[in-house]
Amino acid sequence: MPKVNVDLPTTVFSALRKEPKDFVNEMRLAAAVKWYEIGEISQEKAAEIAGLTRSEFLISLARFKIDFVQYDKNELNDELMNAN
Repeated sequence: MPKVNVDLPTTVFSALRKEPKDFVNEMRLAAAVKWYEIGEISQEKAAEIAGLTRSEFLISLARFKIDFVQYDKNELNDELMNAN
């Protein structure tokens, strides 16, 4: 698995009151949630990025107040039309 090194000032870890490893895990989750929210990635890929199972990722979405269903207006209309 490739590794990515990110240089961060030591002071940023205190912002979330987390140890460096926990801070990095939180960054991974926050990035995955945001990319999922804006429709860049699927739930499955977001869970992978966050290092979680899909179920754990869905539970994490609630913490960020993000709906687990991401439909735009056209997709929702299509779903409703196909429901009949």
